[in-house]
Amino acid sequence: MKRTVILDTNVLLHDPSSLFSFPGAHLLIPITVIAEIDKFKKGVGEVSRNAREASRQIDELRRQGSLTQGVKMPEGGVLIVAGAGEKVVFPEGLSPSVADDCILAIALQHKSPKGWPKLFITMDVNMRIKAGAYGLEATGFEDRRVQVDDLFQGYHLIQVPTGWIDEFFAKGFLDMEESSGLHPNEGVVLQDAERHERTALGVFHHQPSRLHLLRVEEAGLGIRPRNLGQHFALHFLLDEKIQLVTLAGRAGTGKTLLALAAGLSQVLDDDSPYRRMVVSRPVFPMGKELGFLPGSLDDKLGPWMAPIHDNLEQLLDGMSEKGRKGQKLTELKLRQSGALEVEPLSYIRGRSLPRQFFIVDEAQNLTPHEVKTIITRAGNGTKVVLTGDPEQIDNPYVDALSNGLSYVIDRFRDQTVSAHATLSKGERSKLAGLAAELL
Repeated sequence: MKRTVILDTNVLLHDPSSLFSFPGAHLLIPITVIAEIDKFKKGVGEVSRNAREASRQIDELRRQGSLTQGVKMPEGGVLIVAGAGEKVVFPEGLSPSVADDCILAIALQHKSPKGWPKLFITMDVNMRIKAGAYGLEATGFEDRRVQVDDLFQGYHLIQVPTGWIDEFFAKGFLDMEESSGLHPNEGVVLQDAERHERTALGVFHHQPSRLHLLRVEEAGLGIRPRNLGQHFALHFLLDEKIQLVTLAGRAGTGKTLLALAAGLSQVLDDDSPYRRMVVSRPVFPMGKELGFLPGSLDDKLGPWMAPIHDNLEQLLDGMSEKGRKGQKLTELKLRQSGALEVEPLSYIRGRSLPRQFFIVDEAQNLTPHEVKTIITRAGNGTKVVLTGDPEQIDNPYVDALSNGLSYVIDRFRDQTVSAHATLSKGERSKLAGLAAELL
């Protein structure tokens, strides 16, 4: 259906390529949006980079003709910058001194060709409410959003006839139908159809189409899985053939602790495929300079990396292994030996990371573009682990469905090099579990 699509500033700041997501549409950008983008161009963060890219793309289209008259888009449709040199009429309740109101007023005033319906695209919930109040249909930008009902959980429950589970334990595998609908490296819970309490865990491999028995594994450092999600997570973390692991779950489910334990135990192994473990998390907002904090780089990173240090301290305090000189290992000694590196994501752009066990904590605060930048840093032999809680987001430019972690989980679900586990049961403490559930 032909329509007029109006883009809000936050859509272009979230994804500059959104300009080309509406082929055949009469695409409208209010002049106020151009002015707002200009305010964001100066900076080193992802939003500033997106602002510059949006300006560059609009400028390239401008070279084809007049933006006020409309220029043709590559995949059909027309782009117009509206409101420049026009007298804008503000309906009752909208003020010319408020940028959002200017955008809405221009959108309401613009005459859609041939009476086509208008659709206002914005990431701002309040703007959608205001647009609806003035009779303008509004929605969020869906191009990179993952439908919550379709978000990959990482494991599947299958009921099987009596006797199958005994065969599974005896052989260590079960051949599956090609049309089973399972994804590569997906966890499977086999449940006896008659005795529901009888179960077995497996991991699906698609070449050949076979379910392999998942035995209880230990991460080392005294860490063992305590629930279903942790069993699958630990298996994926220890499997060298899996190069990308995503772990999602609410606070206290053990995502970070399991990733650190699995990484550290492998790095300390004499036959380890990894040279070091690199641990990072967004210093939000990503790309923000750290110079305003006093002290050395470690001092500046302290408040941001405290959860990482807490987990490392818990792991190292519980270790029975000793260092080469018979002294107990500490985080400082690991870093001095080169086995451990703690670094902000602000400095990851441009690096190449071969043979690293690379953990990115709080990945739900990344945009899809940022997470692409991170994963493309992986060199030969590197394993990338993304952990986070899609329901606990600090970045105002993403939500539970459009953040980088959810985006990777959805896009990599059919890849043989990746695996995902959802951790739902809190193990930090009874109090923490109740708080996550009730508050």
